[in-house]
Amino acid sequence: MAQVEPIADKVTSYFYALLFLHLPELRSLFPASMDVQRDRLFKALLTAAKHVDDPGALAAYLVPLGRGHRKYGTLPEHYPAVGECLLGALGQYATDVWDAETEQAWVRSYTLISQIMIDAAAADESRAPAWWQAEVVEHERRTGEIAVITVRPDEPYPFLAGQYAALETPWWPRVWRHYSFASAPRSDGLLSFHVKAVPAGWVSGALVNRARPGDVIRLGPPTGSMTVDHGTGDGLLCLGGGTGIAPIKALVEDVAERGRGRPVEVFYGARSEHDLYDIEALRQLERRHPWLSVRSVVDEGRSDGLPGRLPDALGGYGPWAGHDAYLAGPVGMIRSGVAALRGTGMPGHRIRHDPVEELVPNAG
Repeated sequence: MAQVEPIADKVTSYFYALLFLHLPELRSLFPASMDVQRDRLFKALLTAAKHVDDPGALAAYLVPLGRGHRKYGTLPEHYPAVGECLLGALGQYATDVWDAETEQAWVRSYTLISQIMIDAAAADESRAPAWWQAEVVEHERRTGEIAVITVRPDEPYPFLAGQYAALETPWWPRVWRHYSFASAPRSDGLLSFHVKAVPAGWVSGALVNRARPGDVIRLGPPTGSMTVDHGTGDGLLCLGGGTGIAPIKALVEDVAERGRGRPVEVFYGARSEHDLYDIEALRQLERRHPWLSVRSVVDEGRSDGLPGRLPDALGGYGPWAGHDAYLAGPVGMIRSGVAALRGTGMPGHRIRHDPVEELVPNAG
């Protein structure tokens, strides 16, 4: 790992060159541009290898991947070819440490990794489709860059508040990006997402600027563990930055639907007052539920809320003993927020957020 990770780009390029040379038919499973997907697959393999001696962590990481890879058209017979090309790339670039013993260790590791993913996909196939078709029924532009998109899946779509799903648009086939559900499960079965268009963002730009009611997108299976444990009465401390407020609002709705008065503290951060595009919906929830407190945090300009960066705003409040923390937003905010919470003495197991590697594709 120490030899390969600093040159991951070269190793990854070589891996795909081998894969498409020996099995050119697999190229059709990938998007036209390989930038994001290329890096994600190879990094996922390396990440899994790091956990190979921890069965619990390995399964927790790989089972959602195995389920999610069904939407790409991945089949069990594809895995051996991927494994051979992985070993070929590692052997080409890890020359200082690559020997027969190392190769056999990787063979054993990849065999375990691939079998967990194959089994997860097979189990999922018996109870859910590889993807859902979903019709856009509402497209509400909140700001010049942000839209709230509501869709109706063609089949029941079970998920939990706080989870997220991969979305594919008809304009960029095989390009998937992750977005969090912006509400708790609804009786009408509709799903909502908050999407911010970013420069050169293929999926986000299409969803914000091109999608209209009647268009059909595809949804991958729900995933993510940033969900509420309803078996306790602990409070929730929620930090939502930008469109990261979407899963935070879903968590608040989830608590409200359970009918228990657990204390929930929400800090909603944005660059300017104008960017607090969903503050009124949160204020309405706050007026209906006395256990809910909502505070806005604005980094620039005048505001009725708290000034400064979102994680820094925590310093004037608390203590947070007896609270579980939930963070959603840009990668930098997640990292600084975790550091701020750990600085208050909050243990790591009480801090929840989506995997950082899954947040990066949100930029597209």
